[in-house]
Amino acid sequence: MKAFITGVTGFAGSHLAEHLLACGDEVLGSSYRGRWVRGVPDAVQRAVSVFSWDLTTGADQRTLQTLIDFRPDAIFHLAANSIPSECGGTDPTPQALASNVGGTHVVIEVSKAFADRPRVLLASSCYVYAPVTFASPVVTEDSPVDPQRAYGKTKLLAEQSFLGAVRDVGLDGVVARAFQHAGPRQSPRMILPDWIRQFTASSDKPIRVGSLDTYLDLTDVRDICRAYRQLVVDGERGSVYNVGSGICRRSGDLLEIIQRCAGSRCEVVELEPGQRQHPVADITRLTNQTGWKPEISIEQTVTDTLKYWQDEGTDS
Repeated sequence: MKAFITGVTGFAGSHLAEHLLACGDEVLGSSYRGRWVRGVPDAVQRAVSVFSWDLTTGADQRTLQTLIDFRPDAIFHLAANSIPSECGGTDPTPQALASNVGGTHVVIEVSKAFADRPRVLLASSCYVYAPVTFASPVVTEDSPVDPQRAYGKTKLLAEQSFLGAVRDVGLDGVVARAFQHAGPRQSPRMILPDWIRQFTASSDKPIRVGSLDTYLDLTDVRDICRAYRQLVVDGERGSVYNVGSGICRRSGDLLEIIQRCAGSRCEVVELEPGQRQHPVADITRLTNQTGWKPEISIEQTVTDTLKYWQDEGTDS
């Protein structure tokens, strides 16, 4: 398979490129800066050509020709502003709309340029769903969508445009609603690498956490990327799929796993006590369609992320 990845140098994008190469695929990628982040294996950097592309400006003739010459069988659209706090509060910022919604429009238009239409996967988010309760946190793909925050609103708008193109202009597309995921190379602005980086940075300072009673569905990024590829191969055109672990995890338990895997303990300062419930994935549709299921344990995710941040400290 010849695969093009937008956002290839990002967290999930670099892991996806690594997985596709391991499957024997040929990979081309783009990102805003067109540069790899630290920690991406040299073999991946050598094998994947990357060019700079700001999706909010559209596609110039040079970009279009690059893609037409490559002739992808699949496009994985991962490029987006994926840090919820940067997308606005209740209402999306203009930048978030341009990146997450406008960028999706551009990918839809680019897909029309190919004589043989590629399969396109849109990486969406579990935050398109309406708020869930502690008594009923599990969502199927048919659960109500009613995002309350800016990030989720931009992803829902992107989904609506994408599925409209499937319906109206023959786009061969599938939507992957990814739940929270973690692993090596993730930005410390996310919960697991934030805590792990603090833990590895100093043994005598307390770890500052938001809430120890946040409940969420957390999956290893490498399992998420396996699901993306399987959806491109086996997913049903025009369908939406939850991609998560299906397991509800308490944030305080994640911190306990970090300390157990590190073999040491530390003082903890809780900044925002209180319970919070995020959606948990029903992955029946994905499993039935592709046979995918998560394989990497949370302990392995923590161990590998610990090693990454320990190595970062050694290199700095």
